[in-house]
Amino acid sequence: MHQKKSELQIGKESSGISSDFKPLLLHHHHHHHHSHPVHNLTPNHNLETLTSTAPYKRPSLSKSQTLHRFPKPRHATAPSVTTAGATATWLSSAVSLRRRLRQRVRLFLFLSLPFFYFLVSHPTNSFLLDFLSAFFFSAALFFSLNLALPRIPSLRLFLKPKARPALKLPVFWARPAKPEFQFSVVAYSNGDVYEGEFRGGKCCGSGVYYYSMSGRYEGDWVEGKYDGFGVETWARGSRYRGQYRQGLRHGFGVYRFYTGDVYAGEWASGQGHGCGVHACEDGSRYVGEFKWGVKHGLGHYHFRNGDAYAGEYFADKMHGYGVYSFANGHCYEGSWHDGKRQGLGMYTFRNGETQSGNWQNGVLDIPSTQSATYPVSPVGVNHSRVLNAVQEARRAAEKAYDVAKVDERVNRAVAAANRAANAARVASVKAVQNQMHRNVNSKSIPISIL
Repeated sequence: MHQKKSELQIGKESSGISSDFKPLLLHHHHHHHHSHPVHNLTPNHNLETLTSTAPYKRPSLSKSQTLHRFPKPRHATAPSVTTAGATATWLSSAVSLRRRLRQRVRLFLFLSLPFFYFLVSHPTNSFLLDFLSAFFFSAALFFSLNLALPRIPSLRLFLKPKARPALKLPVFWARPAKPEFQFSVVAYSNGDVYEGEFRGGKCCGSGVYYYSMSGRYEGDWVEGKYDGFGVETWARGSRYRGQYRQGLRHGFGVYRFYTGDVYAGEWASGQGHGCGVHACEDGSRYVGEFKWGVKHGLGHYHFRNGDAYAGEYFADKMHGYGVYSFANGHCYEGSWHDGKRQGLGMYTFRNGETQSGNWQNGVLDIPSTQSATYPVSPVGVNHSRVLNAVQEARRAAEKAYDVAKVDERVNRAVAAANRAANAARVASVKAVQNQMHRNVNSKSIPISIL
């Protein structure tokens, strides 16, 4: 009944770069400045001098040497050009005058309407009275318009001259060019070596990272960290295949320990977290929930001796309600505490006899009042309470066997990790070939050392 402790705390085994380690590439930039001579072409320069001092400028052979000795006379401005400019100026002024006159005529017609109204609508009144009435009404209307014109868009648009539509200039959007991927080989001061794709001075894309005397990583990189799918192998024999995020195991993957144990399931922040399967080298097997690398939640455990437990776990131990079935046919149903039978529960032998009551450290402490083995005692436990605990244990066992299966998702993650590792190996070969090609062309240091 002894369980093997989970071996998911595997962070100490990897002695490679940490999640926040950002390797930087040492760049060597060679700037070639081509200086082009500039010559002031004076009239005293002859053809031979221009030909010898400006090799990139093709000489004109159709001109004689005398053409360079005397300055060319400036051509006088043609009268037709002056006349055209004056005509354009006159036309623009005429158009502006026409616009102003049109605006004033509109205003005059608008203010003269009251005069026509008073003169036509009241023919019997005196002309002086109509004139004064129309004048005061127009004056009041004029002042009202001055006060209300800024607030009435319709009148402002009516009196305002039509403006030409503004010329809309095209808008050009420019995005900064992203640095392209390049294949490089970099050696670090701690002995590690990276071969693969670089972008912006960081490991990005596909590549292989070799730890100094401890292992390697093959897979995807983003901003100098493991991110995506990959395969990580250590010198002692441990190996992980699956997903990464920000330099840590995160998602679905399989970790094979150097001791022979295997964990396949969900990962979070570098530890087994979620649903998974932990198979030990001695034959024992746990299927269920994990929390930060240990068994926690619902699950069922099959021991190497044939025993089986299904129920609740807490901090890598049987804790809560569960059912323990022995290989010899005995069975215990009830509550557990810290890996031992403790609390209310029932023990059933293979011949059908039962012991029920309150258990303490794996031993029956207070039997129930309806127990067949122990006589009725005033301090006994009510048997109905024991039956309730048995029902809770059976429900917990059923839930433990119904834990979500992650086999299919783990298999897909492992397949993707294998593909990413193959792509990383191809990128590593390209990086080495590229480095060798550059070393042949330029006698420089074979590998950049950081």
